[in-house]
Amino acid sequence: MSKTNLFFILAILIFFAVRYVYKMPKYKEGEAVAGFDALLADGAAFSLNQLKGNYVLLSFWGSWCGPCRADNPELVSLYHEFQGKKFEGNAGFEIVSVGVEKKQESWKRAIASDQMAWKYHILQEQGFDAPIPSLYKVREIPTKYLLGPNLQVIMANPGLAQIREFLADKVVSSR
Repeated sequence: MSKTNLFFILAILIFFAVRYVYKMPKYKEGEAVAGFDALLADGAAFSLNQLKGNYVLLSFWGSWCGPCRADNPELVSLYHEFQGKKFEGNAGFEIVSVGVEKKQESWKRAIASDQMAWKYHILQEQGFDAPIPSLYKVREIPTKYLLGPNLQVIMANPGLAQIREFLADKVVSSR
């Protein structure tokens, strides 16, 4: 193998390693996340800290993002399955979706079209440079965090099946 080919292969490997590290979620399992305040779609004030005591799925998405929109039906199903259920420690379950957007109208249409029935929708119109995506160093979407009752990370970028399995194991049975 020539030195040029070896250099080229090494450069490609370094590129993908750097890209992988750059796109990794900021928080890892067990870490407490930074709280934030924002306005919800209905104009109400919101603080992530008000959801302490619940399992929270923090979902960064965009109306323009194909994989995000493909996830939404399963996200809606997850919400309906676990909303109103009680979990160990008297916790509940909530979804907080953060729209990484450029246009408010597209975001609102996507929420309605995808029937995203939960109340915690936050618009971040400056895209990835907006305050909340910047705080969490979100560089690609969809990005998800499943947070525990103390707002610590249980899972970073889990699949929806993983979230469903975890929550199902924590539901308090009504025996």
